[in-house]
Amino acid sequence: MITNVKNFLLASPKKKMAVTAGSFIVLSTMTGYASYEWTKETVTLNLNGKEQQIRTHAKTVAEILENYDIPLHPEDYLYPSANTKVVDDLKITWEASKPIRLVIDGKEKKLRTTAKTIKDLLKAEQIEIHEHDEISPNLNEPIKENMKITIQKAFPVVLNDGGKEQHVWSTSTTVADFLAKQHIKLNELDRIHPGLNETVKENTKIKIIRVEKVTDVVEEPVNYAVVIKKDAQLSKGQQKVISQGEKGLVSKQYEVILENGKEVSRKLVKKEMIKPSKNRIVAVGTKVVPQPLVSRGREEFAQELYVTATAYTAYCGGCSGKTATGVNLRANPNAKVIAVDPRIIPLGTKVYVEGYGYAIAADTGSAVKGYKIDVFFPTKSKAFKWGIKRVKIKIIK
Repeated sequence: MITNVKNFLLASPKKKMAVTAGSFIVLSTMTGYASYEWTKETVTLNLNGKEQQIRTHAKTVAEILENYDIPLHPEDYLYPSANTKVVDDLKITWEASKPIRLVIDGKEKKLRTTAKTIKDLLKAEQIEIHEHDEISPNLNEPIKENMKITIQKAFPVVLNDGGKEQHVWSTSTTVADFLAKQHIKLNELDRIHPGLNETVKENTKIKIIRVEKVTDVVEEPVNYAVVIKKDAQLSKGQQKVISQGEKGLVSKQYEVILENGKEVSRKLVKKEMIKPSKNRIVAVGTKVVPQPLVSRGREEFAQELYVTATAYTAYCGGCSGKTATGVNLRANPNAKVIAVDPRIIPLGTKVYVEGYGYAIAADTGSAVKGYKIDVFFPTKSKAFKWGIKRVKIKIIK
């Protein structure tokens, strides 16, 4: 250092001036730079969670962010605001908003947000989620850039399944999708309205008719026939039971259709005789026993009776069309026949029925007991017209 000073003092005046001028320029530059740095403001930046400290001549917060090539969106979080004046020790926090797609009931909306989770986003957007609404992804999922959030709002639907009605919530678009989400299965014969491809809307009524096809086997008794045999050894009108008769048994298999547990149709598909019936055989006397006759003008009557008279046809329920004595009423619709209790009026007896005319006692009936008769008519209308009457019967010789 002493040597440098000595050399400087021994140097020529021109050289001394040059050295002095150079030193002044360096000193001025250093002084200006120090003054420039001294006038900068110290600012703490927190950009998306990363903190750093800078010194800047920027006038506003917006200028600082511009210097860092940060594009500002209205949805970004920035504190303090962009037009805030920069002062020393200012703290600036900026968090970029993320673009997302929000689809509610098929309608898409694009927006930006600084929410941390989907739950926070919905709260910020004032969107309420109810218990039965469907949302994907779930509420606690973190928000990511360009995330798609789908919300299906639930609406009420009336469901009648097998006759049991209930109100449920649905987000489905079709009946088929609704059944799948409700874990409802349809069987092969079940019917549903509306159809599976129909659209489900608020308060849609979905009705399921549960259809079952079952087999029902029943055993039914078979009535025995009454066979009349003439017996010349017995007096006319006298009867003798030769064989009591025995009911048979038949098995019938039905195909039964049930709707919601109630029978709607029954079809006989198989019939099998388990036990055949045995005929009841009755001997009827034909031996004529003289009886006193009662004169009635030109006719002679053995007896007069007062009886209750009903009417029947050859096609009544349970009727075979043939009488107990073998008369085919369907083939002889004009026959004059009455059903009697053989204990009162023997089969084969000719009679005159008041209001009906001459007839023959050729039939019996389970309801014809005692002083009752059943008069035959070829049509139901005539039988109904007859009704029930108290009449007088004349037994003809």
